[in-house]
Amino acid sequence: MTKILILGAAAGGGVPQWNCGCDNCRDARSGVLDIGGNQASVAISSDGEHWFLINASPDLRQQIANTPALWPKPDLKRHSPIAGVILTNGEIDAITGLLTLREGSPFTLYAHDRVLSILRANSIFNALKPENVGRKAISVGETFALALPDGQPSGLEVLAFAAPGKTALFLEDSDENAEGDTLGLVVTDQSSGSRMVFLAACAAITDDLLRLIDGADAVFFDGTLWRDDEMVAQGLSAKTGQRMGHIAMSQVIPALSETPIGKKFFLHINNSNPALRPDSDERKTMEAAGWSIPAEGTEISL
Repeated sequence: MTKILILGAAAGGGVPQWNCGCDNCRDARSGVLDIGGNQASVAISSDGEHWFLINASPDLRQQIANTPALWPKPDLKRHSPIAGVILTNGEIDAITGLLTLREGSPFTLYAHDRVLSILRANSIFNALKPENVGRKAISVGETFALALPDGQPSGLEVLAFAAPGKTALFLEDSDENAEGDTLGLVVTDQSSGSRMVFLAACAAITDDLLRLIDGADAVFFDGTLWRDDEMVAQGLSAKTGQRMGHIAMSQVIPALSETPIGKKFFLHINNSNPALRPDSDERKTMEAAGWSIPAEGTEISL
């Protein structure tokens, strides 16, 4: 059985974002609406004891503090149930939390060599000592097994696939898009055969993507914006969703309406997204189509 813990569902900056005065951030900050949230990440496990993080958000310390399953065993001076971290891109929102895990507990870091090269190029990530944190390169289109700290199989295997997207924001001026910049993951439980798809960033829905999603027991899909020009219309940015490498939720819902999927979740929700508001028309449209935004702390079993 695959267990999935929702550590955060918000896009970069979280909700409220520290410098944002949009309606959602204002109401989250004041407590008018309970829509606050940490940046997107989930933890997965097949045994409920050893957990693998998908992306390490800047909010990781608080996410661990909020999640008893990720706490050290009470009878041990030093321990962590976190057996590994899988990175789906090299954005700040996905890699910054790695520095929270620098205190010496062993785990394995899985990432495309494109992302590993970003870490190698920045000496601050040398804080993750190689004797404690092994780095394993993953390849597009190849399945790999997640291993426990003692080398035994975890019971989970992962297929990484290339998703339409873009290079990390802080590399845009010096680098071009390349394979490995944006990955999706298909996670399969080797015992039960249950299958989940994780795709926190996606710029378009392709035929290949539809084939991978078809029949999945759960899908966690990029829900950054409701409409492509959302941030422009609200006066928050000059960038559209497409410019940032994200397809709008309003396009995803009809595009996947005929695809058999078990549980359907949006995550990586930007603070500008009206679907955050429980009483909004956008939220009602989303829920009527069978989608939801998972609350932090939610545990999902497949």
